[in-house]
Formats: sequence, structure tokens, C-alpha cells
Amino acid sequence: MLAGTASGQPLVHPKVGETATSSDGKVKITLVAKKQNYSVAMKDSHESDIQSPKSVNISPDGKKYYVNSLEGGKTVVFEMGTNRKIKSISHNFTDESSKNLWAKPSGLFKWHKQWDKPNTFMGKPVEATFSHAGRYLWVPYYRRTYDNNAVEPSAMAIIDTRTDEIVKLMETGPLPKMVATSHDGKTLAVTHWGNNTVGLIDISSSNPNDWHYTTNLIVDYELPLNFGNRRVNRDTESGYCLRGTVFTPDDKYLIICCMGGSGGLAVIDVKNRKYMGRMLGMKHNVRHIIINNGYIYLSVNSSGYVQRIKLDDFMNAAKQMTNDKGIIENWENCKVGSGARTIEISPSGKYIFAACNNASRLCVVDTRTMKMIAEISVDSYPVGLDISNDGRYVLVTSQGRMKRGGGNAVNIYQIDYAEPEPVIKEPTPTDNDSTTVATTTENGGFSSQSIMKWLQTTTGQVTAGALAAVVIAAIAVPVSMKRRKK
Repeated sequence: MLAGTASGQPLVHPKVGETATSSDGKVKITLVAKKQNYSVAMKDSHESDIQSPKSVNISPDGKKYYVNSLEGGKTVVFEMGTNRKIKSISHNFTDESSKNLWAKPSGLFKWHKQWDKPNTFMGKPVEATFSHAGRYLWVPYYRRTYDNNAVEPSAMAIIDTRTDEIVKLMETGPLPKMVATSHDGKTLAVTHWGNNTVGLIDISSSNPNDWHYTTNLIVDYELPLNFGNRRVNRDTESGYCLRGTVFTPDDKYLIICCMGGSGGLAVIDVKNRKYMGRMLGMKHNVRHIIINNGYIYLSVNSSGYVQRIKLDDFMNAAKQMTNDKGIIENWENCKVGSGARTIEISPSGKYIFAACNNASRLCVVDTRTMKMIAEISVDSYPVGLDISNDGRYVLVTSQGRMKRGGGNAVNIYQIDYAEPEPVIKEPTPTDNDSTTVATTTENGGFSSQSIMKWLQTTTGQVTAGALAAVVIAAIAVPVSMKRRKK
């Protein structure tokens, strides 16, 4: 369904029930539900807390999903399957109400002026990542509402997913967008779109009071934020506009998309807390990055592509950089819809799903051929996306761009595969949850090394029954593990 806007650009609002089938007939996509705030008359799907949703994150146990409502200043929690709203978590704070939530200042982030009430603001939630086996959800804020040019330190909320309450607030650099958790669960990275910096946080403890920054690294140069009284468009005036962020599977390196400036992928040596340089050679305006089955996958926003290259080839070239620069070509390319934003991969690694903002489409790429095989309409301006651990559901958020315009929706798609997808299983959080979980072998089973590593993190609290369960799972239930990196 199309509707006009004040600018004359048509809006796309597909009806529940719309379907699409891949060109090979092996994947069927059905829009089975939505949560939207563009039509009050559509009572069954209307949700007033959906205000320009930026991202969506399905909990590792598959029971809930969290929608970051950017302009509403809320993280909205829904029950997976029924889509029943469980809670709206407000990001409105006063100095008084939040004083017991703040972590100790790190001393890494500079304030440009003295504010009377620096901790009285509404945070605009952007992306999110889970840690501690899904126990905590980390949500960075685009900016504090009084900071119009996003030059001051912003903040990040940590939500306990057992209660869906904010249990900790931490400072960040200016305009944080992406956060990522290492595979061993010990390090969290927050990339600052606002000034070309990346913060690393030690989260190895199960006690939130122990979490602390270890460093704030600079990608090439730290952008000076001396804008004065001039109103600035920080979507464009932000240096390299750091965005997609992912740890390599061994957690030795962090790779970050540079959406602006001269582009490329920034590479950080995590162990030595050192910026290595920027790799070029991919298309310009890379937005999102994932690593799967030995490949790096990128979404390219402006031209609407998904690209990939072998991880080993990329890292070998990155280690040979000179003067903080390198180049690697021979990327495989797949054209999808224009404005390719968030991408995610199915549990088998066979299919990439891409939210294409300008095209208002959800596109599917077959990774065996690197060809687009399917597409279906999405409410206008799709931006965020996540896939369930069984691959059966893909959730897509659509931005709002004008008063009661744009998508302002969460679209829920059911995916039916001719060839069954494996189910990715992850541990559920407990009071003494491990920060490390078992990884898998190439054929899908748990490796003995990863099992021992997991057992070592349980601080001697594994019972005989629990040990037996782990061993049985390792032998009899070959599954792959999925890391939450958003």
C-alpha cells in the first residue's frame, strides 16, 4: 500500500499477509504481524511507544525482543511469538533519580562546558548488544537531549533482562551508535560516531560495579568539536562516522565500518589496545559488518550492496599495513536494494537478510552464489533488523522521518525454508552466569576446548549433573552458537 507525503515521496505500508518466494523456490517470506504508529485506525497493530524505532534485538533465549524507540526515548519490550508488549523502559533521567545508577567516571571523556544538571536528560536509544549470556542489554544514547550538537559525553544504559530495569548507567564519548560484545564475554566495544573514537570496557566480572573502561582509542584523528554556536548536522559532520562493529572470532581484533570521510574498515588490536589503521578497497559508505563461516560481510548504504571477502585474506592484508593504511580488493559483490543498512545471517550461514532503507525492501542474498534471490516490501525507511536463533523470524524496524510519516513500525516476517535451518542454542543467564559460553566445531558440535573454557569460568560451581548435561549436549546435540553483536 502506498500513501503520499508532504514531499511527494510515496510511503510504503505493506499489509499483513503479504508474501514473497525466492527465485529458487527454497525460501518463502510472509509478513505475519507488525507494530506501528502511523495509523491509529489500525487498532490491532497500533503501538504508541513505537516512535522512529532504530533497532531491534531478539533475546538469546528467543523469548523477548527489544525495540529501541529513538525519538520516544524508550526501549520497548515485546514477547516473542505473541508480540504482546511486556514493558516500556524509559530513558528519561534527573540528576536525583539517576545518581545511584552512574558508574564511576573514567576520566577519558572531556566536557566542553559545565552544565547545572548534566544527568537530567532523555537519552535517545540507538543500537544494543547482549552480554553475560543474555543477562544484560547495553543501550547507547545518540546524545543527551540538551546537547544539540552532540559534542558532550553521551551515555549508555545497561538493562537487566530478568527484570527489564536499568541497573547501571555509564558515560560514553560523543554520539555513540554501535556496541559489540566479544565472544569470550570479557570486553565490550562502543564506537563513537561523533569523533572517531572507540571505547573498550572490561566486563569480565559478573558484578556490574566492577565494569570499567580500559581505553578510548582514536581512529586516525580525534575530530575537534569546536562548532561554537553553529547548529551542526552530526549525521554528516562527524569525521569517519564510525558504525558497524565486530570482534573477530578469536577476539584478537575489532573491525569497524567507516561510513564517512574516506571510508574503509578500521582495525584495532584488542589485546594490545592499539589502533592498527584503515583498510580500503571495498565500496564507499560501508554501514554494517558481520563475520560468519570465515567471511566478512558488509552492507554498503549509498549504492545498495552486500560485499564479502575471506576473513583470513583481510587480516593478512591488515597486518601488512604501512603508515596506518592498507588496501584489499577482489571483494564479491551482490546488488540489493538501495540504502542497505543492517544485515544479519541465517543460522546455517546460507542466507543474508538486508534492510534496505531507500528501497523499502527486505532483501535476501544466497551466500553460496552471492546473488539476491528474494525481496519483500517493508514499511518505509527500514533500518534495524534481527533474526531469531532458529531462523524462522526476521524482525525489521522502520524509521519515522516526519510528523506521523515514515515507517514508524516493526515488521515481523516468518521465514519458511525448503531445507531446514539449524537451531542456535545459547545458555540462559543465571545469578552466577558465565561470561564465556561454548563455541562449536565446524560441523556444528561443541569443541572440547570450548567446553573446558566454559567450565573454567563457572568458578567451581558446576554440579555433577550440570557437567553431565554439558557433555551430553556436546556429543548429542550439534548446534552452532550465535553471538549478539549489535
